Amino acid sequence: MDFVALEMIRKLQEIDTHNEYVIFVNEGPDTACLQETPNCKIEVFGGPYPLWEQVKLPKAAHKAGVDLLHCTSNTAPVNCPVPLVVTIHDIIYFETHPLRAKGYSSYQKFGNLYRRAVVKRILDKARVIITVSNYEKERFHNFLDLPDEQVRVVYNGVGEHFRKIEDHDQLEKIRSQYGLPQKFFLFLGNTDPKKNTRNTVKAYARYCEKYGQDHKLVIGDLDPEIIRGFLAEDGLERFFQQIHFTGYINNKDLPAVINLADIFLYPSKRESFGIPVLEGMASGTPVIISNTSSMPEVGGEAALFVDPEVPGQITEGIHKLLGEAV
Repeated sequence: MDFVALEMIRKLQEIDTHNEYVIFVNEGPDTACLQETPNCKIEVFGGPYPLWEQVKLPKAAHKAGVDLLHCTSNTAPVNCPVPLVVTIHDIIYFETHPLRAKGYSSYQKFGNLYRRAVVKRILDKARVIITVSNYEKERFHNFLDLPDEQVRVVYNGVGEHFRKIEDHDQLEKIRSQYGLPQKFFLFLGNTDPKKNTRNTVKAYARYCEKYGQDHKLVIGDLDPEIIRGFLAEDGLERFFQQIHFTGYINNKDLPAVINLADIFLYPSKRESFGIPVLEGMASGTPVIISNTSSMPEVGGEAALFVDPEVPGQITEGIHKLLGEAV
């Protein structure tokens, strides 16, 4: 489930006991994370996402008699029977046609085709479009020609469990659970090309080559063979043994994992916001991020900025932050 939507729902349940809410959720294993309150009802019904959103959701909204439907994850019913507010986190799928985009899986391409088809059809029907940064709002103007007054910027936040953790036993329990080394840098990218996994891994290998191998690189839920392939293509496969793969990291454990890292690497090529940047900051771990897209807006003066297209800058950024920490 979308963590931003989940946290928003939880906060609404805390602060608003007057208005009535109906939360429409697609059937799945993560529905248990939501709890009903006296003025907040949860309706769960299943189906493939396009069918669920375009057919079942508008029927459910009409039947429930809601005064407003807020769709929180980029798309909404094209034929919505009630007033509509939509949160659109990014419009990267308008910048390059999904079928021409390189490095994406078939699933990712289909998702972007669906968003591209739906978004333009809902813009004139939405009372308000919410996006998550001024950078992304500007992209809306460039690609969709939306009037300024229709788009509102609401920055994302992070869960309260992202914080500096002083409990040594709690940290060591998580270290043991995920087999984390004593000294490491953390990277939580994925196969999406914009996450810049190849350049990040290359930068780490170059760091080992130039400054030594005292720190491992910890990578989350990524296929090790993908990383091995990146290193092999760059003639750096000998550093593969320096990388530790944790598999999936539960969100409740993530703050401790970030706390244990000496540096959090997030040099993404394109972000509409970049929630992990805030998660790293809130956890008290130095963060290296990109000097592109929304990242300067989000990172402000609290992160080290690098050119994501230049692995050498990431390498030297790591060296600089470690030197400042001594």
